[in-house]
Amino acid sequence: MVGLKPSEVPPTTAVKFLGAGMAACFADLLTFPLDTAKVRLQIQGENQAARSTQYRGVLGTILTMVRTEGPRSPYNGLVAGLQRQMSFASIRIGLYDSVKQFYTPKGSDHSSITTRILAGSTTGAMAVTCAQPTDVVKIRFQASMCLGPGSNRKYSGTMDAYRTIAREEGIKGLWKGTWPNITRNAIVNCAEMVTYDIIKEKLLDYHLLTAGFCATVVASPVDVVKTRYMNSPPGQYHSPLDCMLKMVAWEGPTAFYKGFTPSFLRLGTWNVVMFVTYEQLKRALMKVQALRESPF
Repeated sequence: MVGLKPSEVPPTTAVKFLGAGMAACFADLLTFPLDTAKVRLQIQGENQAARSTQYRGVLGTILTMVRTEGPRSPYNGLVAGLQRQMSFASIRIGLYDSVKQFYTPKGSDHSSITTRILAGSTTGAMAVTCAQPTDVVKIRFQASMCLGPGSNRKYSGTMDAYRTIAREEGIKGLWKGTWPNITRNAIVNCAEMVTYDIIKEKLLDYHLLTAGFCATVVASPVDVVKTRYMNSPPGQYHSPLDCMLKMVAWEGPTAFYKGFTPSFLRLGTWNVVMFVTYEQLKRALMKVQALRESPF
């Protein structure tokens, strides 16, 4: 736009899309061990294999993994995790403003809370639908235990995991747990995006941590069911509802909040890192775009 500095030009949809994916990948690199600890705690007590090693607390889980499986174990599934963020966050965060504008009535200067929630739910559902295979593979790697050179590992690599799941469970196996994942991400996305959207002019870390805490409290039961169902072999559970009922029958209602602490720490930290990085990347990408379009 003529007369405007690059920092004053509204970022394009493409800039938001790319910036959100890159910022989410950076946040994932910093918080991935917390996510892996969350998954291990969520599946603990589910079956005999998961009972072979007991985890206690966030730090205890990570230290036990490092001691028994090696220093790289907290980053099991990182490649699939980064693939997930490039497709998942790019849609749910990068397209949020565009979808919000689509839902906002013409002539209205501001979007209502209802419009923002609807936009967050829509982009969250779209993102899960596109990125579900990457989430399934990520969780399978995070949940798998490699206790030495002689232990059997089901997948030799990320691409092998996609092929193996498709071959053994069918293409639908890559979209296993889509509905609980959509439910979980509708809650998380609304908490994150709506809160951030409302206070981004006065961005303060504790607001994002508060959003992360509220999202974790509400979404944790769905998140535990999602993790277990997506990680389960064919035939273990008939549906997400069956998974939920068996979990309550065998372990009690407190099982819904397994992995709560690492989930909150990861979500809160991820929010702060991701959104701060996202704002800086949008400015940087707009400057690059302005330089490319400049005649001099």
